[in-house]
Amino acid sequence: MSTTGSPPPTVADVVAVLERRYPPAWAEQWDRVGLVLGEPTTVVRRVACVVDVVPETVAEALTVGANMIVAHHPLLLRGVSSVAPTTYKGRIVHQLIRADVALHVAHTNADVANPGVSDALAARLGLTGLRPLHPPAPGSPAHGEGRGIGRIGELPHPMTLAELTRHAADVLPPTAWGVRAAGDPSRVIRTVAVSGGSGDGFLADATAAGVDAFLTADLRHHPAGEHLAEGGPALLDAAHWATERPWLDDLAAHLRATLGVETYVSDLDTDPWSVHAASPPSTGPASPATPQENHTPAPGATATTRGRTAPAQDDPHPAVDDKEPRP
Repeated sequence: MSTTGSPPPTVADVVAVLERRYPPAWAEQWDRVGLVLGEPTTVVRRVACVVDVVPETVAEALTVGANMIVAHHPLLLRGVSSVAPTTYKGRIVHQLIRADVALHVAHTNADVANPGVSDALAARLGLTGLRPLHPPAPGSPAHGEGRGIGRIGELPHPMTLAELTRHAADVLPPTAWGVRAAGDPSRVIRTVAVSGGSGDGFLADATAAGVDAFLTADLRHHPAGEHLAEGGPALLDAAHWATERPWLDDLAAHLRATLGVETYVSDLDTDPWSVHAASPPSTGPASPATPQENHTPAPGATATTRGRTAPAQDDPHPAVDDKEPRP
């Protein structure tokens, strides 16, 4: 219910506020953002803020009395030929329609915004003096005013890579994946680049920026290994969901402040990885690219086992570059 004394907000009111903060024109051309389902004139009782639209987060939204969901990842990023209830995504669409629940998506337009997804991630680490890691091209709709993919900032005090990895695991939402790092554990880290979601398309940006470390998600073997071999910053690889979940708090706070609408932030871990078992210490010679000490996690570094059992939706973040969809 609105607490501002004005009429309770409608779906159209919520969409208008979201599109002022995260204009659809800022989204990548391949992205699918905006209102997906819902009658614009419906009065909004409560907004559920989620990273992924999956059966579990939909059920959670219904349980808490939300009749609008704002999600980061698009449910229908790639074209579908059917939303029949016999299909995975079709079942979700039918469930939302039957329950009269609106769905809005803010994806790459929220990634590039200021404040946006990576600002919230940087705040968890305590970074200050933020600037974009990958600014939009001059002339693009999102260019200027500190916008761009990722953020670069300064730590409150220098840390070793091992300490920063432990710090990141402590301040980010817990997942089975946890946080792993690549590089010399004793390397002193002062400046850090972060990018919520899949970020190995921005390894070159992190190197060019001269940062000491880059924290993101979904890093792959060959790009990471070549990046380190060429003298790039140390790498920290966190769970995809964990790097984007902090933004939900900022999103919900903005909706409450501007509309007085009730919000609910989902802490349901929708990362697909549900079990993590650390390998025993290696007894063989270390690879030049991955020092032997990196194979042994710091004490207490293994994350708790969490996760969901339902099939994940298509990963809306490409493996090669967050700016182009996977073929």
